[in-house]
Parts: sequence; C-alpha cells; structure tokens
Amino acid sequence: MLNKITIRNFTTQRDVRFNRLDISYQLFGQDINKAPLVLVVHALTGNSDVAGVEKGWWKAIIGKSKLIDTGKYTVLGFNIPGNTFDGSVIDNYKSFTAYDIAALFNNCLMILGVKMVYAALGGSLGGCIAWEMLAQKPGFFKYVIPVAADWKSTDWIIGQTYVQDKILQDSKRPIYDARMMAMLFYRTQHSMKLKFNRRTTGDSSLFEIESWLSHHGESLQKRFSLAAYKMMNHLLATVDISRQKGSFEEAVKDVTATIIQININSDLMFVEDECFQTADLLGRMQIKNHVYIIDSVHGHDAFLIEHEQITTYLKKYF
Repeated sequence: MLNKITIRNFTTQRDVRFNRLDISYQLFGQDINKAPLVLVVHALTGNSDVAGVEKGWWKAIIGKSKLIDTGKYTVLGFNIPGNTFDGSVIDNYKSFTAYDIAALFNNCLMILGVKMVYAALGGSLGGCIAWEMLAQKPGFFKYVIPVAADWKSTDWIIGQTYVQDKILQDSKRPIYDARMMAMLFYRTQHSMKLKFNRRTTGDSSLFEIESWLSHHGESLQKRFSLAAYKMMNHLLATVDISRQKGSFEEAVKDVTATIIQININSDLMFVEDECFQTADLLGRMQIKNHVYIIDSVHGHDAFLIEHEQITTYLKKYF
C-alpha cells in the first residue's frame, strides 16, 4: 500500500521553492520503531515496491527469510518525487539535485518518528542518494550500503546522462531510443557475447541483440513516463556530497556509520577504481568501511542479477 507524507515550503539547492511536495512510500515487514529499520532507495527506473510478492524489484534479497528478513526488520522504500509510480509528475526536473532528494527523504524519516536507521542501501542512483543522506545526517545511520554507486557524478556519468538527455529531448521515440542506448552501458561486451553470440532471430531478419534492445525500449516505454526518465537521468548527473562542504573529507568527517561499498568488477558506469579510492580516503580518516566486489560479466546490471553474491557479502550485517 502506498502511503504519503506532505512536505511544505521546500526550497531546492538551486533555490526553487515548492509550496508542497508529496512523498510516497511503502512499508514491508515490521512496524516503524518496532524493529531495526532498513531504508532501500530505488534506482533510475525503480520505485518503492522493493519487496512486493509480484513486482518487488529486489525481492530476491528482501522478504520473509531472505537476506533482509521482513520478519526481523522494518523495510521502508520511498519514491523519488517525479518517478510517477504514485502518479506525481515533475516537469521542471532541473530544479532538483540528488542532494534535494536526500533532504526530502531525511525529512520524511523525521516526520515518521524514526530514531535511527539501521541500514540505508540502494543500487545505482539509489546508492548515490544514500551517500547524500549520510552526508546530511552523519550520525543517523549504523550502516550505509551503496551498491554500484558513488558519492559523486564522475565525468563519465555526466557525459552519459548528457547524451541520454539529448535523446530524451530530441528523439521522435525518446524513451525507446534512450533506453536502448542505456542498455549498452548497463551491460558489457562479454555479457552480450555470452547471451547472443551473433545469433539471429528465427526469421533471420534481426540479430538477437537488436531484438533484445528493441524489447527493452518498448518495455520501458509502456511502463515509464518521459517526465520520469528525464528527472531520474538528470539526478544521476547531480550527485556530489562535497558540494555543500567544499571537500569529501569535510562531508564525511562526522560520519559514525560503517560504509559498505559493493561494486562490480565489470561495471562501465561506476568503476571499481573509484570505489577503492573512496575506501582509501575513508581509511585515512579512520571511518569504518568495507569494500566488496561482485564478480560478474554483466556490468552495472549485476546488482539486479547477482543476488547470491550480494547475500554472501551482506549476511554478516543482517
């Protein structure tokens, strides 16, 4: 069931004022403050349905007797404003940054009466927002677990989202075309070879890779709105926890959480080198942290595929 929190008189980092913003969310498992709370922040095309029986996008690791056991934990998933899962649309998407979404979510946690977050985790954009939330409330989380994510938008990410935005603005089939292009960044050459190996479809008119890309374009076009795609893509380019504080070190100096980075050795979006550089900085500052690397040929999308490895790495914390 979708619940809603109304935030009034919110001014974004880019000095745009909203008289009202409705933040929707879903709860799974135990009631708030009756069990340790796990916050899950969704990725670019995701939503608050993190553990639904039918469409829960991370139900392989969240649910009864799963890694994050809903019999033991309160699991909370917010919808990023403008993702349209709750019907809300934000047209002026460039008014927002990832910082703003984190501030809204942190405000919602306060309104809900959450005393402390046991773990905040998310994949891709969701992990980036978890970083932003931590920087804003450094003593509020026990564990922060960014999966296939980073505390900043690198030049590569900014460039990729820039091209995506151009497609979304200019194409005759914006969602279809942008999604096909994005899928090539979410996977790898090796993954494609294993999956297709230059095979053609039954009538030999298309290569299987072409048919697969078309399928993903059509599928997203049916379930996602153009406004939502523009918003989520834009947010991915705005991540930078150092922006408000002047440096990464200043942004994390008061962090009491243990930061657990999970990256993927074949990720073309968030490369593991950046992850290890961050771990080095955290280590120098004596901030508790761990790095785990998913071994996969599937690139960025491995965080939605390699559930057994994620479970192996995180079971000691849950």
